[in-house]
Amino acid sequence: MAESYIQEIKEILIIARQKTYAVINSVMVEAYWQIGRRIVEEEQQGEKRAAYGEQVLKELSKALTAEFGKGFSYANLKNFRQFYLTFPGTQKRYALRSELSWTHYRLIMRVENEEARAYYMEEAASQQWSSRTLERNINSFYYQRLLATQDNSKKAARQTTAPEKEHLRDFIKDPYIFEFLNLSEPLKASEKELEGSLITYLQQFLLELGKGFSFVGRQQRISTETAHFYIDLVFYNYILKCFVLFDLKTTKLSHADIGQMDMYIRMFDDLKRNEGDNPTIGIILCTEKDETIVKYSILSGHEQLFASKYMPWLPTEEELIAEVERERLALEMGREDNLDKL
Repeated sequence: MAESYIQEIKEILIIARQKTYAVINSVMVEAYWQIGRRIVEEEQQGEKRAAYGEQVLKELSKALTAEFGKGFSYANLKNFRQFYLTFPGTQKRYALRSELSWTHYRLIMRVENEEARAYYMEEAASQQWSSRTLERNINSFYYQRLLATQDNSKKAARQTTAPEKEHLRDFIKDPYIFEFLNLSEPLKASEKELEGSLITYLQQFLLELGKGFSFVGRQQRISTETAHFYIDLVFYNYILKCFVLFDLKTTKLSHADIGQMDMYIRMFDDLKRNEGDNPTIGIILCTEKDETIVKYSILSGHEQLFASKYMPWLPTEEELIAEVERERLALEMGREDNLDKL
């Protein structure tokens, strides 16, 4: 019997099972929402005391477990109830995406901000995030880190004639979180070791970068008639249709770092950029940023050059909120200074 024939049959069964799982998942998520709605309706008809609702769930859990087995504990029924309360009525059809499992929804419905919930639902479905990836992105404030840069770029776009700036900023976060590298604290890795770790965990690195990134190479050489230069990491973003260069620093951002990346961008555009590509983007990843250098260097106002802080460890909620707010304020001050010069 031909091996190709057997493999073809196997693939048919694998696809069929995947489709079956997707249908079952969608139907069960819908059922959990319906159960949550009936629980809320029953509670509203009874006494308003919390003890009443608790007793309803305990009795329901006992009855369902006896009939259908595991999966209907008191805690799970509370989750069904919360599911309905989080996505009631008019939001239901938008919320119940067939691409997302019940595990996805349990994570998303614990996000307090409504706009953040909508973002995580859309991204998890469209980018096919696993539940583990979704949990990691929620815990690392993925949405808030993007929002810190996007809000300010949108304000600037309304006040200038350069809407393309908004589009670029939508793909760049500050800070980046590299907790998946498992680096020792305090950071003692060299730039070469950091680069090697990012390549080792390339899949996680691509997820942290965001949408549209594909890896091109490390230590990419660009040569002139007199010298060779090596760029730490090169990616291509198929949404932005441009190359993205990364320069890794294990120290604080310096004026020399900015000048070097500006040179790399100019050289890459001249020597590597293909017909139809948009201008190259350069991102300097550093452990700290000196706002004076950011404000008075060519980094200020440069449309293709960015400096982002990276955090080697997952910070506390308070630390990350403080970092996002610091970056937001720094961007707002920079925008105001640029507008004053117009």
